[in-house]
Formats: sequence, structure tokens, C-alpha cells
Amino acid sequence: MKERKNIYTLLHQDAGSAARTGVVSLPHGTVQTPAFMPVGTAATVKGMTKDDLHEIGFEIILANTYHLFLRPGLEVIKQAGGLHGFSGWNKNFLTDSGGFQVFSLSQLRKITEDGVTFQSHIDGSKQFLSPEIAVQVQAGFNSDIQMQLDICSPYGISKRETEKALILTTAWAQRAMQEWDKTDGSYQGSLFPIVQGGFFEDLRIRSIESIMELDPHGIAIGGLSVGEPEDVYKAFLAFTAAHIPKNKPLYVMGIGTPDYILEAVKNGVDLFDCVLPSRNARNGNLFTRTGPLSIKKREYEFDFGPIDPTCSCKVCRNYSRAYLRHLFRSKEILYSMLATYHNLAFLHRMVGEIREAITQDRFSEYYCGFLKEYYGRV
Repeated sequence: MKERKNIYTLLHQDAGSAARTGVVSLPHGTVQTPAFMPVGTAATVKGMTKDDLHEIGFEIILANTYHLFLRPGLEVIKQAGGLHGFSGWNKNFLTDSGGFQVFSLSQLRKITEDGVTFQSHIDGSKQFLSPEIAVQVQAGFNSDIQMQLDICSPYGISKRETEKALILTTAWAQRAMQEWDKTDGSYQGSLFPIVQGGFFEDLRIRSIESIMELDPHGIAIGGLSVGEPEDVYKAFLAFTAAHIPKNKPLYVMGIGTPDYILEAVKNGVDLFDCVLPSRNARNGNLFTRTGPLSIKKREYEFDFGPIDPTCSCKVCRNYSRAYLRHLFRSKEILYSMLATYHNLAFLHRMVGEIREAITQDRFSEYYCGFLKEYYGRV
């Protein structure tokens, strides 16, 4: 059995909430938490160079096992020296297991105890993914954090269906950890099991208890932000996080708007990721301190000010709303590059402010102040 070394160090616990700062120690450097991870589906964040990501200050990004497994394939990435050698990104990679994409993108899929048989969305070829294969592939990628293969239960399904999915996810977590134990000693990446159980408290507890028996390096909370109302998200995030031991890094999957990030941090979450900041940027929606801005609106045609006057990123320093609107309407590639840079820089700065607020025991003040300014509410 491989060593279950502790990768998390708590730095400070906020006096008025579960929010905390810490450090996650990974093979390609430390990650200051809380931390937002940009999503680089195909080992690249769309519209961004690795130098852009370094410049902003990110210490970890996410890549997608499903897409990379299908194209370019494991052997290409292995021969390149893993994802780091292949992409040139020399900091950390978290890779998801590919399970979500199998279930959402595949036209044909069959789930059994062994794993998932599915049809590639690229060429229609028949593919198979098991918990063991997911570990092997991610180890071949040299992922710094890899995720178990799981089944994400959508919002609104019955308890019986949710429990059936949980039983498989639990069994797959055990098999994934056994496979991780067999990986070569040169592979130093961690494996995070995923809490599932849908929107049923007893199933969530069951999932947590089975995961803790595995003594993992870290834990992910799955099955949230899957279409449920905001109050349900908040309730089940708080319930789930409260029942997870605090000595390991906690990751909530698919969180990337300011209000959801703040809610996650309030409940002691350390890591989060989402495609929305970069996707929204490409579609004309930009973050500002006073709320989302739609650059496509005509009111910005003669607006020669920055996207956000409070933002010091290089886009806000050098380009106007009018120019960005022109680039967007002209479908220029530069628009996507600049807009994505700004949105990711905005979130990175926000999370840095959150860490500072926690350190000073004023997270609740920051939480309320940010939401009041951003949405006009708390």
C-alpha cells in the first residue's frame, strides 16, 4: 500500500465561520487555499497561454480525462512527459475522471459494475472506462490530483435511483484506491474520492463514511450545482461539508460564480473549479465589482473606460469597453483572449482577497460586503 501522506496544512481558521486558509502540497508546487482552478479541458484554458496563467498567479489548473483519453490519447501524453511536458505548464494539474463527460456527451452508454461502455463523441468508436482504467490513465498523465470514476446523480431523480448510483460510486472508489496503491512509486499524485448521494442527507452521510474508511489524501463533493435551486445548493453544501473531517483538503466540483465561491468558502471548502468564467467571457459576459457586464450592449459603444475601474489586470489597464465591444462584434480572436484573461484575473484577485479576509478574521464582513456591491443583496 502506498503512503497516505498528509498534503494539507491549515494556516488559519476564520473566527466567525468555517472559512479557512491553508496550503496543499503537491508534486508541482504548493497551492494556497482557498483556490479557484481554471478549467483547461484539452490541457489548455481556451484563449490563454501558460504564460498568461503564470502571470495571473494560478498554481493549479484542471484538465479533462475524457477528452484527453480520446484525443490525443494516453500514449502521446506519456511520451511527452505527462501533461506538464506535453503542455509546458510546470505547475499543478487536477484531472477529473471523465465520468461526467461520459454521461453527458456520449450518445450511447451502458453502465455496469465493471465500468462504463460508451461511444466517442469524436468518431463514434466504442470505448470503455472503469475505475481502474481511470486511475491508470490519470497516472499516465502524471496528474497531481486525480479523481475517481463516479456517477453524478442529476437533480430531481428518485431516492432509489440516487442510491443505486451511490452504491456503484462507492464500490468504484474502493477499486480506484486499490488501483492507485498499485501505481509505480515514481507517480506521486493524489487520488480524491467523490461524495455523492444526491439531495438525500442519509445517502450523503453514507457516502462520506465509506470514503473516510479509505483514508484518502483529499475529498471532493460532487453532485452539486447540477440544476438545483440556489437554496438547495446552499443547504446541501453546508450539510455535506459539516460532516467531512477538517484535516484534508476539500474540493467542490463545478463552482465558479462569485456567490457560489463565497458560499463554498464559508463552509470550509478549499478548492473549486468551473468553466463558466472563461465560457461566459467568450460569450460577452464579464465580471466587474458591481456585477456582471454584458459587453455586447450598445451602451458601451462610446465607453472608453476599463471593464472594471477597480481591476488592475493588464486588460483593464490597456483596453476600453468600447474596444472590447468592437472586437466582440467583429468576432476577433483577440476578444476571447482579453475577456478570458480579465475574468480569470478577477476571480484570482477575489480569492486572494478572501484569503486575506480570513486571515484577519473578517470573512463574514467580506462576504456581505462583496455580495452587496456585486448583486445589491446579501
